[in-house]
Amino acid sequence: MITIENPLRAMLDRDELALGVGLRGSRTVEIARAMKTAGFDWLFIDMEHNAMSLDDACNISVTAQAEGIVPLVRVPGTEHHHATRALDGGAMGIVVPHVDDVETAAQMVSNVRYPPVGKRSMYGALPQLGFNAYPQADAMAALNDALYLVLMIESPEGVANADAIAALPGVDCLLIGTADLTAEMGVPGQLEHPDVVAAYETVIAACKKHGKHAGMGGVYAADTMKKYVDMGMRFILAGSEFSFMMQGAKAQSAAVRSLK
Repeated sequence: MITIENPLRAMLDRDELALGVGLRGSRTVEIARAMKTAGFDWLFIDMEHNAMSLDDACNISVTAQAEGIVPLVRVPGTEHHHATRALDGGAMGIVVPHVDDVETAAQMVSNVRYPPVGKRSMYGALPQLGFNAYPQADAMAALNDALYLVLMIESPEGVANADAIAALPGVDCLLIGTADLTAEMGVPGQLEHPDVVAAYETVIAACKKHGKHAGMGGVYAADTMKKYVDMGMRFILAGSEFSFMMQGAKAQSAAVRSLK
C-alpha cells in the first residue's frame, strides 16, 4: 500500500489554522523554502491573475514538496487540462476559481481525480510518487487520497449552492474569494458587511455539515481575519509574497529617508 503524506489535510483535520501565501511575482524555486522558513503551511501558486507559466508553477511545486510546504495551484479556468497538467507536474492540489454551481464542482472532481471517483487520465513517474513506478491501482488510490481540491465561492450564486457543492465526494474545501464576492454583492471592499458575514456563515455551516474545510481569501486585516477565524475559518490565505515585499520595502525606504 502506498501512502503520500499531505500535511495540509492533516492540519485541517486537527482543526488547526493552515496558513497559505499567494505567489504573484515569484518565478524561482527558492520561494518554497523562503515561505516555509517564514512560517507558512501551503503555497497558493496563482495562474489566474498573473503571467506565471505552467513550467514555473510545476518547478516551484516539486521544490515545495521537498521543503515540506504544500503546493496548491490556482488554475485559470475549469478546462480539465489546466488542472491535470499542474497535478502531473507536481502540484498537491488545485484551487478552482468562480465555482457557482454543483455541476461545475462535479466536473472539477471528475477532472482531477482518478477512477472510480473521477476520470483523470493516468500518467507515470509522477513527482508525488518520488518518480517511482507502482502498480496502477495502488498509485491511483494514493494520489486520490493525497490530492486536495479547493473550490472558490465568489458569488451569491455560489453561496446559495454551497451546501450542494460541499456535499460532493471529492471536494475538500470551499474557499471564499471575499473581494470578488463583495463586488458581486454590490458592496465592493466591505469585508464585514452583514451580507458578507451571512455568506461566511452559510459556507462555514455547509462545510461543517459535510465534513469539509472552510477557507478564506481576500481578508488581510488582523481584526477582520480574527472575526472569521472565530466563526470557523481554518484554511487561510494570509497574503501574497508581493504584498509582503512592498510592505517591507516601503517601511525600509521610509525609515532610511527619515535619517536625514
